[in-house]
Amino acid sequence: MDGRRGSVLVLTNLHDVTTDIVLRVLAARRVPVVRLDPGTDLLTGASLSASYGTDGQRGVLRTPSRDLDLTRVWSVWVRRPSAYDGPPGLDEHDRRFARDQSFWGTGGVLASLPHAHYVNHPWNNRAAEYKPTQLAAAQQVGFLVPDTLITHVARDAREFVAQRCGGVVYKPLWNTPYRVAGRPHSVWVREVCEQEITDAVAGCPHLFQARVDKAFDVRVTAVGAWLSGIRIDSPDLDWRRRQGLMRCGPVEVPRAIEQSVHAYLAHFRLVYGAFDFAVTHDGTWYFLECNPNGQWAWQPPDATDGIAHALADQLEKGSDP
Repeated sequence: MDGRRGSVLVLTNLHDVTTDIVLRVLAARRVPVVRLDPGTDLLTGASLSASYGTDGQRGVLRTPSRDLDLTRVWSVWVRRPSAYDGPPGLDEHDRRFARDQSFWGTGGVLASLPHAHYVNHPWNNRAAEYKPTQLAAAQQVGFLVPDTLITHVARDAREFVAQRCGGVVYKPLWNTPYRVAGRPHSVWVREVCEQEITDAVAGCPHLFQARVDKAFDVRVTAVGAWLSGIRIDSPDLDWRRRQGLMRCGPVEVPRAIEQSVHAYLAHFRLVYGAFDFAVTHDGTWYFLECNPNGQWAWQPPDATDGIAHALADQLEKGSDP
């Protein structure tokens, strides 16, 4: 990296060990990096100021170890920052006010650095997280998508299930933190039958999808023009449920899938995407979802190393074409 270009700014929480893998690559390349968790660090010693006027946009981020000129931020990696919160000790209303001001103020400053290359831009991440939007985009770029119904009408859901002899699965539309008897509880993808669908469906939208008779799953990780595919064999419908039982290995990504992956990234203006596919016994690939900020360090070492270097390449090159 040209020393005149400035630094890479990494936005993530203190416990995000996946980030450390990429930071080691950048350190070996002597790329300057500033790591910040704005939701917590700006309450515990760091500070941020930005100005907008006739001389343009300026600002400075101060941490206990250095001052960073915001006009010299070369790239921003929006990884896993903590949620914004108000200072402790405030009453409920003042804390909510402070939290919202931080989200819209600090978040707005960090999302509009004038010369930065974002991986990914937080607003693009958010736009790409809506599952209905994902499915619509997937169809537009040429992916095969299983028949899917999003509804809060129980009658429509029961008819959808009854008409599909291959089975139907339920998926949450968002990974909302959920507790049962006070304990954290994950809502996994699972098969549903017509008799299970009650009028309680009316409480919120539900996503029902035709079950794919899959031979295996595939995770395709794309970083810019680079991508890799990992085959996942699991005894579970949702391989995330018991990752200790799954087996992973490299798989070739068909050219048509690769082209659609890049078209999908371009549609949402993403640099990074974690795509999940179900592959049938005859080799047909079905798009399931794309997480614009999905985890990747669980993959085999060679794949993890490749992803880390591809991300480091993006952060190092910044906005260069």
